[in-house]
Amino acid sequence: MEYRFPVLCSRYSPQSVAVSLRALLLDVDGTLADTESHGHRPAYNQAFRSLGLRFRWNSRLYRKLLALPGGRERLTYYLRHYQPELGAQADAARHDEAAWVDRVHQLKSRYFRAFVRKGKVPLRPGVARLIAEAKSAGVKVALVSNASHDSLNAVLNHAMPGLAEQVDLIVSGADVAAKKPSPDPYLHAMNQLDLKPWQCVALEDSAMGLQAATSAGICTIITRNENTLDDDFSKARLVLDGLGEPEAPVSVIRGTLEGGWLTLADVEAMLAPPVRSRAA
Repeated sequence: MEYRFPVLCSRYSPQSVAVSLRALLLDVDGTLADTESHGHRPAYNQAFRSLGLRFRWNSRLYRKLLALPGGRERLTYYLRHYQPELGAQADAARHDEAAWVDRVHQLKSRYFRAFVRKGKVPLRPGVARLIAEAKSAGVKVALVSNASHDSLNAVLNHAMPGLAEQVDLIVSGADVAAKKPSPDPYLHAMNQLDLKPWQCVALEDSAMGLQAATSAGICTIITRNENTLDDDFSKARLVLDGLGEPEAPVSVIRGTLEGGWLTLADVEAMLAPPVRSRAA
């Protein structure tokens, strides 16, 4: 059963009991790191090359494929709707499409992990700082992603030294019945942390992630990237082009940010009730 909560974005629970920020729930691909542009897409193309396939996924096509919730889903959609020339791979793909897609995806995942180990997929600016602020304040940090545990562990272990030790929970697409845009990953995270939606704020980068978080009742901040510039973020509380650093301020696309970079205080402010003017 899918549960839907109102997006409260309020420091008050339905019983009007004041609560504070208890958990920061972060998407990974595109939010924590630019994994799509610098990791996954190049890894797909390397897998295609190693299999003798002549087609490649350019950035424009890949942005379209990102509307699908996972790598196997993207490969299957591409096969069925674009019908690429498969050459020597054609018989295997026709005989058992699912098995062939799984083989390509596993190969791509190995290349992705290799790219991460080589330092080709760094964290986005401001991520390490914000996580450190959260841990110093006793706020839980959870990663909520459609990616596999292997891919997530690669990012955790190689994108930033010590990052894995700062993460309290990892939710993979394999942990739930339905991936984003379903709210299942976020509902699972809150269940594991024993928290309610009004005690959490989510950081996402895409319309798919925004739908998942808001459907779970969680106030959401968007840090968009080159793959999500045209996404509809009208339900987000705040839309930025990154998290920013003191020496590298961010642009505010929607909402209000006091400084030039997102701080934990800014995140917690998302839970504050709206200011109401007194009647004269």
